Amino acid sequence: MYKAPITEIAFTLSQVCGLSDLQKTASFSEVSDDLVEAILTEAGRFAGEEIAPLNRVADLHGTPFKNGEVSTPPGWKELYKAWAEGGWNGLSASEASGGQGLPVMLNTAALEMWNSGSMAFAIGPTLTMGGVEALEKHASDDLKTTYLEKLVSGEWMATMNLTEPQAGSDLNAIRARAERNDDGTYRIFGQKIFITYGEHDMTDNIVHLVLARLPDAPAGTKGISLFLVPKFPVQADGSLGPRNDVRCAGVEHKLGIHGSPTCTMIFGDEGGATGWLIGEENRGLACMFTMMNNARLAVGVQGLGVAERAYQQALAYALDRKQGRGPGDKGPEMSSIARHPDIKRMLLAMKSRTQVARVLCYACAHAIDMSHASESAEDKAFWAERAGVLTPLAKAVSTDFGSEVASLGIQIHGGMGYVEETGAAQHLRDARIAAIYEGTNGIQAIDLVLRKLPMSGGAHVEGYLRELLSIADEVASSDRDGLTGVADKLKQALETLGEATSWMQVARSEGRTPEVLAGATPYLRLFGLTVGGVLLAKGALNSTGVHAHAAPQRALLARNFAETLLTETLALKNDIVTSSASILEFDPESLAS
Repeated sequence: MYKAPITEIAFTLSQVCGLSDLQKTASFSEVSDDLVEAILTEAGRFAGEEIAPLNRVADLHGTPFKNGEVSTPPGWKELYKAWAEGGWNGLSASEASGGQGLPVMLNTAALEMWNSGSMAFAIGPTLTMGGVEALEKHASDDLKTTYLEKLVSGEWMATMNLTEPQAGSDLNAIRARAERNDDGTYRIFGQKIFITYGEHDMTDNIVHLVLARLPDAPAGTKGISLFLVPKFPVQADGSLGPRNDVRCAGVEHKLGIHGSPTCTMIFGDEGGATGWLIGEENRGLACMFTMMNNARLAVGVQGLGVAERAYQQALAYALDRKQGRGPGDKGPEMSSIARHPDIKRMLLAMKSRTQVARVLCYACAHAIDMSHASESAEDKAFWAERAGVLTPLAKAVSTDFGSEVASLGIQIHGGMGYVEETGAAQHLRDARIAAIYEGTNGIQAIDLVLRKLPMSGGAHVEGYLRELLSIADEVASSDRDGLTGVADKLKQALETLGEATSWMQVARSEGRTPEVLAGATPYLRLFGLTVGGVLLAKGALNSTGVHAHAAPQRALLARNFAETLLTETLALKNDIVTSSASILEFDPESLAS
């Protein structure tokens, strides 16, 4: 089972990632500590008592498809109804749209708990939240009036329709088409694949956000428009009309997240699905990226949520399972395997990776909140750039760690981890998709080196590294027990990151783009490990007062992470600088001949 780590979540929010600073802004001054505690406590209770027990049920049942209809797992509809009635879908949506207007940080913390309960359940509402944000920022007043309230409440759900058989990550290849109608609507034709919750029985209506091209659109991504295509169009009196010309042609049989229907959607078999333009014609990609950036952080949170669930299960198993005798144990009975050094090593690795995923995701959410709450244009721009830097880190590092932690969980279970009955294998199967969808982790690395590093002429990343160094200096000047030697390792990692960043900037400015791309993935990991190590140490430093009881454990995590994963940073820098030649010389086609 799963018990939400409320204390650790609340501490990370307020003492490490900036919620306490956010509460001082005019926008969020009414977000009291008592309110935060109440929300986290109830979210944790719901995740542990209502969602988590159905995770295994959904994995075994899947989403049967028959006659165009998708059946969700037993209990799924009732669970979703209770979740929506709790107001969770509109936690961070604007009050004007019927939401609660709370920080993205709080919504991110809740999303962590939903995903620990069941990643397959949480991904559906996550896309609805992204759809709400896209409509709030880009839709016409008429569309907002018609659709937002029911999406914010969770009465209806939303989907994101980008991918086509020939167009995965490269949206230039999209072939879905739209034709103008005389009444201002559009007819949509085409096929979309891998559509999460594209068809289901949990809500009366499903609102599809669909990318398509107009006949006279420019080539490439500059010619893509975004359309709202409901399963059932809304009539003038607010009732649902006849079904739109959109249908599910099948569901995928997947490695994991079996409770989440992944659909192939067909638009326009019978004359064209009726759609409404969101934003402007040929400007759909900008609208969709509003939704996609939201989703990328949310997918990072999926990695975090599964990691926490896998860690808790592995810890419980290690404490219960008896095998051999641990060092120094002399009693007549076997020791729990948690007494053995190798199991301790793996449990520490799981916990430190999970906490790094948490600080990266929460720090990204904080930057998003600050970009909205800041009063000056300069501050808004600053925090928007910080969110831009942290989004690929939160998405890629957290999802990589989700798979790594889940894999270690299987190892701790031994042979029983490879047996499906324990549930340990499900965590790895579920986690694996998170590094792939919403932009593969390789695409996150490309985004980081080609789009985020050059922001403000490189000054933003340089400034961020100075901020991180100041934290390392605080660690160095502190006398905190358990942090001996950590500051030196943090500073070495920061120096290494600075050198790698300079190399990236120079190579990019000199037009050596292939070399930059060859080193992008190790650079992202180097960046993420370094930020994570610094923020772990910050957590140890801030474990004072009422938090002092946890200081030894947080210092131990920071030290272990510095002694193990931060040692990768030098090798990663060397990989970035030296391996591009062999990578670029490699010809995969030669192996097939």
